[in-house]
Amino acid sequence: MSRQGGDQAGTGLAASSGPTDTRANSAIRAGVLAFFVDQFDIYLPVLVLAPVLGYFQPSDISASSAAILSAVIFASTLVFRPVGAAIFGHLADTTGRKNATLIAVAGFGTVTLLIAALPGQQTIGIWSIVLLIALRSLNGIFLGGEYSAAVPLAMEWSPKRRRGYVGGLILAGSPAAYGTIAALTIVLLQVLPSAGPDSAYAQWGWRIPFVIGAALAGVLFVHYYRSVEESGTKRTTGHRLPIVELFVGRNRRSLMQIFILMSGVWLANNMVSAVLPGLQATVVGLSGTQVSVVAVGNSAVAVVAFIAFGVLSQRIGRRTFYVGYGLVMALLGSSCYAVVMTAEMTFPVRVAMTALVGVLTIGTFGPVASYITERFPAEIRATGFGIGYSLALVLPAFYAFYLDALDSVVPVQFAPVVLIVLAGILVSVGGWLGPETRDVDMGSPPPAPSPITPGR
Repeated sequence: MSRQGGDQAGTGLAASSGPTDTRANSAIRAGVLAFFVDQFDIYLPVLVLAPVLGYFQPSDISASSAAILSAVIFASTLVFRPVGAAIFGHLADTTGRKNATLIAVAGFGTVTLLIAALPGQQTIGIWSIVLLIALRSLNGIFLGGEYSAAVPLAMEWSPKRRRGYVGGLILAGSPAAYGTIAALTIVLLQVLPSAGPDSAYAQWGWRIPFVIGAALAGVLFVHYYRSVEESGTKRTTGHRLPIVELFVGRNRRSLMQIFILMSGVWLANNMVSAVLPGLQATVVGLSGTQVSVVAVGNSAVAVVAFIAFGVLSQRIGRRTFYVGYGLVMALLGSSCYAVVMTAEMTFPVRVAMTALVGVLTIGTFGPVASYITERFPAEIRATGFGIGYSLALVLPAFYAFYLDALDSVVPVQFAPVVLIVLAGILVSVGGWLGPETRDVDMGSPPPAPSPITPGR
């Protein structure tokens, strides 16, 4: 089948049969797997390394410094993802999505394997934590590049009427990966209890999930190499680089609108995925195993919610979804978060309530893949998606400092509630400022918001 230019990209697949359906399904499956592997890697430090950070950190470090250092390990990958999005988005928009994905996957698979081989502070001192942060930062570049190429490729192969579902399915890889790591951590801690830096888990048990992450990258690489084809959309052919095109004219307005919306998305995500597990342990008093069980339950429900919200956005529109969901997050999501942190409840009820918090706060991810790819023209779509998705990561990544500042004003368990209210406002405003995109032809320029009236 010949696919000429961008005007045909992303259309006609619903009515196609045979080879085209096979290629579309291969690209979509690859996009789902790619995002799962990406998120598997990003959450490894949050759950797998949490019980053994003393293996890397200096033994005389204070509790407050250890908490900040832990946040830096998580944030280091997030901060460098926009760099990877810019580099690999350029490659994807100029030389092809598939080649850019292959390079990025090979890169983060190698770096993840190197992390698995790191010695501890007892062996190389402060260099242990320095190397961990440096490798996590490098991984951020490759991970930011991987989804910048893989997600637009999958969405370009998706039929218009199914983009909400496909986008939700891809982003569901995030809670699926989080739940998988949590379940794996539960098993490892049961078999190899963590009892200080000399325990079996601290010495080598934590390395197993990192090796698994590297192996998943290998599987992903082989699948892309053998089974995935380019979508046939236009490539950048002008004199200006894709990233320059992104920051001028109508594309700049689109990017700023996405930045506002995604800042709220990431801020809420960090409060639920990174902060809530720790507070359930320190404030509520759950054991490490109980925290992991709660995380597994929350993730299982989120997988279903992401897909459902993606489908919902296809029915009511992406703009309507984000304006409404932001209000739900600010009002109901924040309230449920406060209840989980303060109310006495049985453990099963706590698992259910925490899952409800997730549904009401991080469901924004459901339409993200479809919405952002629809906001940018084919020639700069990979750069637009990568930067739009990643750039807003940076400010929310330093959530530990915002929480520390709020702790002097409100009790520690309520500081995240304040930030979730702010996140909801950002999501609603970001959605209101943008246009409706669900009917956009992925081969044609997307609609731009009016310079006077938002959303039109």
